[in-house]
Amino acid sequence: MTDAGTTLRRTYAGPPETIWQLWTTPEGIGRWWAPDGFVTEVQTLDLRPGGALAYTMTAVAPAQVEFMKSAGMPLSTESRKTFVDVDPPRRLSYRSLIDFVPDHEPYEHLTVVELTGVDAGTEVTMTVEPLHDAEWTQRLVAGRNNELDNLADLLDKTGGR
Repeated sequence: MTDAGTTLRRTYAGPPETIWQLWTTPEGIGRWWAPDGFVTEVQTLDLRPGGALAYTMTAVAPAQVEFMKSAGMPLSTESRKTFVDVDPPRRLSYRSLIDFVPDHEPYEHLTVVELTGVDAGTEVTMTVEPLHDAEWTQRLVAGRNNELDNLADLLDKTGGR
């Protein structure tokens, strides 16, 4: 990891248009976005530069519920993102409001997602800026890796559709 961020790459069966739809619709996001042990419910999605995504992520599995409680965090958190780039089905970037860290002032965090059609399907490249310290950055990267695993699982179950 560098100050520029962490880059995660995965190749999925399925065309970029399918991956794009899963990443940019309330139905798609609700099916895979949350890390294991959490569920996601989208309240607002305005997919355009300057548009917003608002959703609630809730811990539902015992280990995640215990972690959230021990960290002094609520079981449900509302997350807000503002879209920066929207170039279907190739590139999506957004700034996330990081306002859930105890004893830390809110700030924004950039994520860039690029989708490239390849022979095997779609290569997804996700670049995430580091958070305010190494521990929270590691948590973020672990969560993003888990989400990407969930996307792979969903695509495997649906045959890339």
